[in-house]
Amino acid sequence: MRILIVDDEPLARARLSALLQECSDVEVVGSVGDGEAALAALSETQPDVLLLDINMPGLDGKTLAARLANRARPQIVFCTAYEAHAVHAFELGAADYLLKPVRPERLREALKRVRQRLQSHAREPMGWLHARVRGEPIRIALDEVIWLLAEEKYVVAHRAGDQLLLDESLRQLEETYPDHLIRLHRNCLVPAYRLIGLKTLADGRVLARLAGTDFSPEVSRRNLPALRKLLRMG
Repeated sequence: MRILIVDDEPLARARLSALLQECSDVEVVGSVGDGEAALAALSETQPDVLLLDINMPGLDGKTLAARLANRARPQIVFCTAYEAHAVHAFELGAADYLLKPVRPERLREALKRVRQRLQSHAREPMGWLHARVRGEPIRIALDEVIWLLAEEKYVVAHRAGDQLLLDESLRQLEETYPDHLIRLHRNCLVPAYRLIGLKTLADGRVLARLAGTDFSPEVSRRNLPALRKLLRMG
């Protein structure tokens, strides 16, 4: 089971890493200090579970969990020093809620619960897109896509390491997946959970910061208010 540790305290991350070394059939694929770094690491590390702190600067644990809700992977196990967030954590679909300092037996219990959840249902992508490779039709999972860009007569799906031409138009994709895709400008859509921030340049232009890539597409003035609202709401 692949685990990503997310905690703004280095000592807490180190303790969890040490405890996980004593657990069977687990692999720590990353250890990061905030929610934005966790989002950026998701595509590369493909974790089965996040051991997630709640109170962190910037994108906190509850906001991150809300963005990842309704996905089979990664499962969320909160690791926090505060009991007060437990009810909300389970409302967000968390597999378990561990209080710091995390005890080894409770960690093993939480991981057992995650395994049961993962075994109970196969990973279901948010949706499927239809592409072509050397003229042959294939389908790709929507949650593998980082951004979608209309170029002349084609829509190109950008994934980690490759690009694929799609059969659908941006408008068709936006209408098919209104809850998953957001428009940055007339030629660009991105999965909503990929949006981790905005950057305003000296000339007034605004760029989107996306998880899983250093590419920052420009945001149109028309779409900017909706994106700012989305970020505020988490």
